[in-house]
Amino acid sequence: MDITSPSTWAFLYVASEWVIRVVMLVVVPFRRSPEAAKGWLLAVFFLPWPALLVYWFIGRPTMPAWRAARFARLPEIFAPARQRLLELPQMASPELAPGLQHAATLVSSLGHLRPLGGNAIQLLSDYDQSVDQLVSDIDQARQHVHLLYYIFADDATGRRVIDAIARAVGRGVVCRILVDALGTRRWLKSLDQKFAAAGAEVRHVLPVFWLRRHSARADLRNHRKIAVIDGRVGFTGSQNIVDATFKPGITYQEMVVRVTGPVVLQLQAAFVADWFLETEQVLDLAEVLPPPSAAGASVAQVLPSGPDYPTTNVQRFIVAMIHAARERVVITTPYFIPDDALVQALQTAALRGAQVHLIVSKLADQLLVSLAQRSYYADLLRKGVHIHEFQEKFLHAKHTSIDGMLALIGSSNMDIRSFVLNAEVSLAVYDPEVIARLREEQDRTLANSKPLALEEWDRRSLGAKVAENMARLVSPLL
Repeated sequence: MDITSPSTWAFLYVASEWVIRVVMLVVVPFRRSPEAAKGWLLAVFFLPWPALLVYWFIGRPTMPAWRAARFARLPEIFAPARQRLLELPQMASPELAPGLQHAATLVSSLGHLRPLGGNAIQLLSDYDQSVDQLVSDIDQARQHVHLLYYIFADDATGRRVIDAIARAVGRGVVCRILVDALGTRRWLKSLDQKFAAAGAEVRHVLPVFWLRRHSARADLRNHRKIAVIDGRVGFTGSQNIVDATFKPGITYQEMVVRVTGPVVLQLQAAFVADWFLETEQVLDLAEVLPPPSAAGASVAQVLPSGPDYPTTNVQRFIVAMIHAARERVVITTPYFIPDDALVQALQTAALRGAQVHLIVSKLADQLLVSLAQRSYYADLLRKGVHIHEFQEKFLHAKHTSIDGMLALIGSSNMDIRSFVLNAEVSLAVYDPEVIARLREEQDRTLANSKPLALEEWDRRSLGAKVAENMARLVSPLL
């Protein structure tokens, strides 16, 4: 074989492509859903070398060993706090309706956090109101303020929160801030400077460095939104610390839940765990997890999820609850790229007579994602699922309600990225009064949405159908 011959190099290149295809056929399906495996194998089949390079940087479905070792230490770290909660039987073991006990048990098994009673829950769907409330609560802080956000912008909204943090530090309040290194990348430098000037401690979550130890994968993100003030007031939901109009031509519509009572300690636990995973610092639990006191009558529990966990927590819980639904399922989500299990659960619920409503946004802030999710609509409509496109703003809220008895509100989208790759946090609520208020918000959203009719949907252009189905081929990778 003449190694200098162009034909020899051509043969070696073609042979290497087939070696990549064969090897990846074995490697890719390992610990990966069939949908994601199909997407990767399709890329490998057409572009073996580029796909291999991308897979090397973002394709492996597990956290690195050093981070897994830190995560394994969390049960030991939180053991004293867990024991303290067990000593409060009325709060740590609240009474639940018979139909809800299985749901609470599943959340406990997945996220290792028990249902807690004695909470007060406020729903905030007005963008400015939620920012006002957060700033007001920070201004009341006396011990500490903890913030964890995927996007924390140095814009008008962000500066309001930064100013509140500076005032809190001036009163002697300890302020710790976690921001996702890629979600907030545009503002990291200026935020570092402003928080340093204010006296607050800020850390970048999952930073990505080329060829450096402890670098994170670019596709594994912390998508959580958590604020905890003094261990007694907590916020979570879909809203980042950024102007509602931070993307040109788009105004965001959100849902934030403000909680007081024992369940705030579970939001705090999620923050403390993420702080430890990034810094290896174990915060003083006696300081950040104060003795809980009742603030209301709602039962709730936090469900954390992400690639650190061995199961897809949010996906398993939602699929199980849809299968258990008998009357009404309402899902509000900006991004809908489901796996087969979620599609089948929705179709099955509709076929057995439950009213199943999926509320999505007509506006799109990510074109490829929007095209991919639209490819699922026809199959759902044919099985009786009602799909509604919100018309006014970009609907970024993320919440689900089941039979008027259970609600899940948080940061998780209904897509494979949120199910598998992102760290997310959700609040499971078992309170008919709170869920009735959520239904009022859902009804307002439905009133400003256009229902899709199957006949009309099937008449969209051939070009649209082709684009949607091409996007669907790579949807597990989005």
